Amino acid sequence: MYFDGMIIALSTFFIIGLFHPIVIKTEYYFGTRPWWIFLLTGLAAIIGSLCISNTLLSAIVGVIGASLLWSIGELFQQKKRVERGWFPKRPSRDKEAEV
Repeated sequence: MYFDGMIIALSTFFIIGLFHPIVIKTEYYFGTRPWWIFLLTGLAAIIGSLCISNTLLSAIVGVIGASLLWSIGELFQQKKRVERGWFPKRPSRDKEAEV
């Protein structure tokens, strides 16, 4: 039996599930400012996946890269969801300093 397809599928499911809370926490603590970090690491992962000869590892690194790039759009969508009141908004730092 060949398990590579199943391993890639489960890894993809896990990676996407991992990036969901990462996007939420990033927007909560930093806003949309770190979008460029997602861009650079995503591009690096995709380029890195082109240099890996192992098919399984290359696919997983490629999925990580694609998820990082997809997270840029999700980060800005998360900002809109916070503005709509669907997610909690972080209190301003000025209010934290007063307490």
